[in-house]
Amino acid sequence: MKINCLSCGHKVDLGDSYDDYVGPVKCLVCGVILEIRTEDSRVKAVAVATRSA
Repeated sequence: MKINCLSCGHKVDLGDSYDDYVGPVKCLVCGVILEIRTEDSRVKAVAVATRSA
């Protein structure tokens, strides 16, 4: 499962460990923290939680 970073557009590979997950994911390119929610191996919501300084 992959998501696009809402800040820089980088494709973030979530892997199988993020099935049925709610919480933060950090983009390794720009450092933004994304708040995500997944259910049944599908992305349900993505929002920018914080931006790195």
